[in-house]
Amino acid sequence: MTLLEKIVAAHAGYQAVRPGDIVDIEIDARVARDFGGANVVKNLRDFSLGVDNPGKTLFTFDCNPTGSDQKYAVNQHICRIFARENGIRIYDIDAGIGTHILIDEGYVYPGATAVSTDSHANILGAVGAFGQGMGDMDIAAAWHKGKVWFKIPHSVRINLTGAFPENLTSKDIVLNLLNIFGASRLLGLSVEIYGDAAEKLSIDDRITISSMATEMGAIIILFPPSEEVIGYCRKRTKSDFSPVFADKDAVYSEVFDIDVTSFNPRVSLPGEPHNTVVADELYGRKIDSAFIGSCTNGRMNDMRSAAEILRGRRVAPGVILKIVPATDKIWNECLTHGLIEIFKNAGALVSNAGCAGCAAGQVGQNGPGEVTISTGNRNFPGKQGKGSVFLASPAIVAASAVAGYITVPERIPEAPALFETPVAGKSIKTGRSLSERTPDKQVVIEGKAWVIGRDNIDTDMIFHNSHLATTDITEMGQYTFGNLDGYEKFAENAGTGDIVIAGKNFGSGSSRQQAVDCFRSLGISLIIAESFGAIYERNAINAAFPIATCPSISGAGLKDGDMVTINLISGEIKNLRNGTTFKADPFSEVQLEIYQRGGLLG
Repeated sequence: MTLLEKIVAAHAGYQAVRPGDIVDIEIDARVARDFGGANVVKNLRDFSLGVDNPGKTLFTFDCNPTGSDQKYAVNQHICRIFARENGIRIYDIDAGIGTHILIDEGYVYPGATAVSTDSHANILGAVGAFGQGMGDMDIAAAWHKGKVWFKIPHSVRINLTGAFPENLTSKDIVLNLLNIFGASRLLGLSVEIYGDAAEKLSIDDRITISSMATEMGAIIILFPPSEEVIGYCRKRTKSDFSPVFADKDAVYSEVFDIDVTSFNPRVSLPGEPHNTVVADELYGRKIDSAFIGSCTNGRMNDMRSAAEILRGRRVAPGVILKIVPATDKIWNECLTHGLIEIFKNAGALVSNAGCAGCAAGQVGQNGPGEVTISTGNRNFPGKQGKGSVFLASPAIVAASAVAGYITVPERIPEAPALFETPVAGKSIKTGRSLSERTPDKQVVIEGKAWVIGRDNIDTDMIFHNSHLATTDITEMGQYTFGNLDGYEKFAENAGTGDIVIAGKNFGSGSSRQQAVDCFRSLGISLIIAESFGAIYERNAINAAFPIATCPSISGAGLKDGDMVTINLISGEIKNLRNGTTFKADPFSEVQLEIYQRGGLLG
């Protein structure tokens, strides 16, 4: 078995599991965050469900740890009350990013399992653990039963050969991998990374690389635990664990041998993390602001890398630099070693630990027209605000903040660039009542097609993060596709029973349930796509919202307004305009069962 298969088998009570198997997995750490937590509580209360093991159950307040948004503050308070009533521990606004806390506080270790409302819970692959981001229904089920269902993915192996070039950072490594594999080449796969170069990577380096599995479309990026990782985890956990490794005869669907000697510092262009270029190609591109932090680059090594650049220098006039350590312990370590003083002397804003720019967090947002260079893991439109976001390593971000434009550390100028920041605005869409738009549940669905011929439509395009605190499904429909260029009026024009047809990797990105529920709110009856983001697929299945995977849909000749029927059991799709038929994947037994009972918690 592969590394993932061995971890899952051990937690499912099986001698062996294989790709395609669907099993219930015992979860060692079950986590809800501040924006998803209130929905988890709501699910548990609505269905009168208890908590299986409060000792394995956690809240982590990391999206907006300041509680600066009223809806976040309300949701956090809901979680605090529920925690008091049920003896659940909260890592509150002073703690930091939940996935990092799971590692640093010993909840997760090599061979362990964890789920969270954080779509980057697969970061735990850095220590050879199973971690998955899931929607609020999944997390509620995990809290109640201690288990979740999981379909075993195919595994691929990446062998990194050769030695990394000097001064190459872990962020550069993952951006090079994104450049090779794109946003969907590894879609739905478990990835294991091997090779002499990989073995030498520190725990902080591994965290950076594993944290961007979601941006590659992968289920998880796993590293076999090194001695450093094993020692690190043994010092922090009370669990007596034995590290898990893949069998020598493990079966992989594909094996990739990649020569890392050709890797170079890279930067992701705005809107697409996988669309990377050599950093020097962007030399001189003006920026308005810079951000160092996030679950991808908020570790101590990242802070030290930034401090080396900023020591004795000042941020360029007019440029805003925000720095947010991943956890409070890292923040205090920065204070102890004088890094906070370096950051402040350079003119940076240093915030309390947390996710910062992601999910409308406490800092890191930018305004319309603003150009930002960031160490975050996502630069989807609207993810870190309304401007354009380039992704890069802490060293490149710090150097660019000093220069006033994108540059590498070796090319920091003596005189920085100067510029001004434009501002713009955007209107809000309106919706209709849920009762007008809820279709009857049926096995054969017929509806009018909306053909959206695009790949990689992410959850921020579907349901922007500025609306994440919305918990009432009747309010969600109005925001559907509000951040997708050309479809801002979709919510106003869509009709009950309509069918959305899209390309590859639909619903990539965040774990937000609202990106599914907004279509339910509008009365959309079905989404057909060439492929779906892994978390989005789970969320739709769990909500009993019909989705169908049809790899050939783009070649079916469908047009806007065509009437389409689909049989969910057989997968047969028919275009009523011309009578042509084609095939989607039929509902699995699990998907059909959940659909027919009205949802995972029904």
